[in-house]
Amino acid sequence: MILNVSGRTDIVAFYTPWFINRYKEGFVDVRNPFVPKKISRIYFNEVEMIVFCTKNPLPIMPFLDEIKQPIIFQITLTPYKKDIEPNVIEKEKIIKAIKEISKKVGKENVYIRYDPILINQIYTIDYHKKAFLKLCSLLKGDIAGIIISFIDVYKNVLNNAKDLKLKELKKEDYEKLGKTLGEIGKNCHVAIQTCFEKIDLTKYHIENKPCVSKNMALLRTGKKYKLWSARKCGCVEMVDIGTYNTCSHLCKYCYANYQEKEVLKNQKKHDPNSSLLIGNIVEEDQITIRKNKRAELDLQKKRVNKNEEENL
Repeated sequence: MILNVSGRTDIVAFYTPWFINRYKEGFVDVRNPFVPKKISRIYFNEVEMIVFCTKNPLPIMPFLDEIKQPIIFQITLTPYKKDIEPNVIEKEKIIKAIKEISKKVGKENVYIRYDPILINQIYTIDYHKKAFLKLCSLLKGDIAGIIISFIDVYKNVLNNAKDLKLKELKKEDYEKLGKTLGEIGKNCHVAIQTCFEKIDLTKYHIENKPCVSKNMALLRTGKKYKLWSARKCGCVEMVDIGTYNTCSHLCKYCYANYQEKEVLKNQKKHDPNSSLLIGNIVEEDQITIRKNKRAELDLQKKRVNKNEEENL
């Protein structure tokens, strides 16, 4: 089982004390976002790898030595200012942290997400060119690569349309961005990739491949389950332990805060000592222990094959 910490909120930036409490306790509870009464209980001894997705890795850094599973960092680092990312810390601090994390966990386990790329009157293609060149120049040799993606029109994007003032990206814009960023990556010796993007930019030295592939998981865990499935994008199946509408970064383009007014309400329900990220277990909750089904099924298969061989 691989944990995603998290695509639904920035646990590392805002809830690291809770996460470390859960890790020490040995399990975490996750409320089903679609069926709230159903809760999955995940034991960390079933977890084979952890993927930390964050805009601010600083809070987790003092605890990295305590985490025994292999770690991958996906750190989102975009060139936007407070008009779009009102609560993201100074980019210089993030850069410094990335360099330190790279030394701690190995650069092969540190990826940058330049994500999402949006265009308006301020954040032009030329602006992105300068920002991306600076980013690659500062981090070459410290990271495994940079994952780029383009803005999608989520509910929160529509809600913040007046602030974002987006320019619609046309085919020529994608091509120009691809050529510009691809050349920068090539010249700086930084691998650039997309994941599940509609536009094909491979001719510009930008690979199209999963962010976390099954092979990547194999290399880090040493385990390869025949039944280890992949999502539509090709990424290996992960279990997200986050909760939507709980991220205080309040980025105008965010898909996970689709009801920004709920963020403060949800944060008030956060208890660092609870097994749940938001709120506590109540009587009507139905807790199911989430097993590493891929491992169990593979083990059962091996037992059946062994028994069949013994019976021959």
